[in-house]
Amino acid sequence: MDLISQNFPDLTTEQLAQYAKLEGLYKDWNSRINVISRKDIDSLYVKHVLHSLGIAKVQPFLPSARVLDVGTGGGFPGIPLAIMFPETEFVLVDSIGKKIKVVEEVVLALGLKNVTAIHGRAEKVKGEFDFIVSRAVTHMDDFVKWVRKKVRRKSRHQLKNGILYLKGGDLEEELKHFPSAKLFDLTDYFDDTFFETKKVVHLPIKYRL
Repeated sequence: MDLISQNFPDLTTEQLAQYAKLEGLYKDWNSRINVISRKDIDSLYVKHVLHSLGIAKVQPFLPSARVLDVGTGGGFPGIPLAIMFPETEFVLVDSIGKKIKVVEEVVLALGLKNVTAIHGRAEKVKGEFDFIVSRAVTHMDDFVKWVRKKVRRKSRHQLKNGILYLKGGDLEEELKHFPSAKLFDLTDYFDDTFFETKKVVHLPIKYRL
């Protein structure tokens, strides 16, 4: 928890309390439904919460913005971001029902009013969004096909509307078809060695009818 407050010093008392609840909630649910790797649960705040919040460092979300989290699993990066930006609307989608059940229960326990959880495929989600976020659920070529028609036409943020993708390693080959993609190294924001190869990929997506 100290990592959260150190890296985001402007959080309210309510936000800090919500982040503090995450460990107990996920340990409880993980004992029943395996949504986080057993070896990672003790590193929840670094490997899941702070990692998710790398997106917040790259692009803070405005009030009334809409963000779609594709393949959210147990709620990452969507839930940490929803705590950070309570006036932004988040839609979290996953094709595995038991994972969405965990998301719904965690959202309820935290009292988050800005999160909708959907059991289903990303392609079936209705509506348009300022940004599509995800943690490396598939190759970028496939991901773009899933979400390219869901991006709002008008951009209001510093970065253009599109994809914000958490990914690690050498991405040159994967991104060769996307010359407009920009990489943000998370070591520029966080000191922990876990982030040495971790990046946020921003890929602007032009509006398509």
